[in-house]
Amino acid sequence: MSVAKIVEISSSSKDSFEDAIRSGIRKISKTVKHVQGAWIKEQKVVIDDGEIVEFRVSMQVTFIVK
Repeated sequence: MSVAKIVEISSSSKDSFEDAIRSGIRKISKTVKHVQGAWIKEQKVVIDDGEIVEFRVSMQVTFIVK
């Protein structure tokens, strides 16, 4: 039997949503083992003077507890 845990994290990037997701997964994988998947709950952009300056994501990351 496996037990999974879910943590919610936020991540941002100046380049894209995809980069924000990848950097968030990369960062949490350094401290949490057995990461299995992620659900992207929310995407948001920060706008300055009519231009997108930052992409932000909120996601739930699932990992297996050993």
